[in-house]
Amino acid sequence: MKPRSLIVAALAIGGVAAVLLWPKGREVDVVAVARAPLAQSVVATGRIATPARIAIGSPLAATVLEVTVREGDVVKPGQLLARLRADDAAALVAQAAAAQAEAEARLVQIEKVGQPVAAQQLAQAEANLKVAAAEAERARQLVAQGFYAQSKADDAARNQANAVAAASAARAQLAAQQPGGTEREAARARLEQARAQLANARARAALLTLSAPSAGTVLTRKAEPGDVASAGKVLLELADAGETRIHATVDEKNLRLLKPGQMARAVADAWPGQPFDAELYYLAPAVDPLRGTVEIRFRVPRPPAFLRPDMTISVETVTGRKDSTLVLPTEAVREPDGGKPWVLVANGGTAQRREVRVGLAGVGKVEIVEGLAEGDQAILPASGALDGDKVRVRPPKAPRVGGLQVPQGMTK
Repeated sequence: MKPRSLIVAALAIGGVAAVLLWPKGREVDVVAVARAPLAQSVVATGRIATPARIAIGSPLAATVLEVTVREGDVVKPGQLLARLRADDAAALVAQAAAAQAEAEARLVQIEKVGQPVAAQQLAQAEANLKVAAAEAERARQLVAQGFYAQSKADDAARNQANAVAAASAARAQLAAQQPGGTEREAARARLEQARAQLANARARAALLTLSAPSAGTVLTRKAEPGDVASAGKVLLELADAGETRIHATVDEKNLRLLKPGQMARAVADAWPGQPFDAELYYLAPAVDPLRGTVEIRFRVPRPPAFLRPDMTISVETVTGRKDSTLVLPTEAVREPDGGKPWVLVANGGTAQRREVRVGLAGVGKVEIVEGLAEGDQAILPASGALDGDKVRVRPPKAPRVGGLQVPQGMTK
């Protein structure tokens, strides 16, 4: 054979060998459909709801003597919060106490002294009346016999009339001082009025001792000893110790997954390592048209001590769970939110599009209910392959040991 023919034959053989040995198709990254546990959850961000705020104010113009609590303190019902002093309040108590003492003395005087004296005065008046009546009768007889002038009879008649008036007045005075009499009842009424005025004065003075109306937490302290507070000035603010709640919002597309009674795990941004339980109890009936979100609310049955009003909280509500199911990374499923989801599968060196039905959606993973079997190789979108392309699966990267890549086939 001529040299030129040998060269041509060699080139032909080399070309065929190159075609046969050259790898075919696009190199792609795949992930196998695997069976694994999967939990579906909805994550929301919210805040600890601010409970009812209770303003503790100064009832009178007063001076702050003492404040016994600080911001953040937890208080019990009736616990002392502050003491105030108002000079006019003390003066009113003293004045009312003096008026009550005077009214009590007057009633005692009527009962112990006035009534006996009135009885004696009545007895004396009645005795005087008898004497005057007898003298008037005697004077009339003597006038008739001619022994007295008519003027003597007239004087005796006037004395008798005066005695009648005096006896009537004494009788009225005794009746007034008897139980149920006008004077005694007036004295009793004055005493009751004085007692009421003293009670009001003491109640007003008691307002200067400020106590917690209910259990709660001190939010703000706006007064210090020595401060002069006007009537109505807020000195302290308390947060009512009612049920701890979380108010959050979620995208409206998650509404189908949520329902009252679902349990959740919550974590405060300030204490990320201390999660706590919460229970979903409310879904707002309306959607925010500007944001496309819905308000949801959680109860915290056992709130940790570090929670504060308005604290930022992340809440994860588990809406579904399976101990074992077929899963794929979310990125391997195409168009999962629009139309029918599908997966590009490497099958015999060809990329094939397969429609799938998905189930639970977890963090970074999705459940494959129909369309794929365990072990099927799903092509990741980043590989750029299309349906019908010739593909070859990219070998997995070699593990690294001590920062160096170990060649395939070698072991430690």
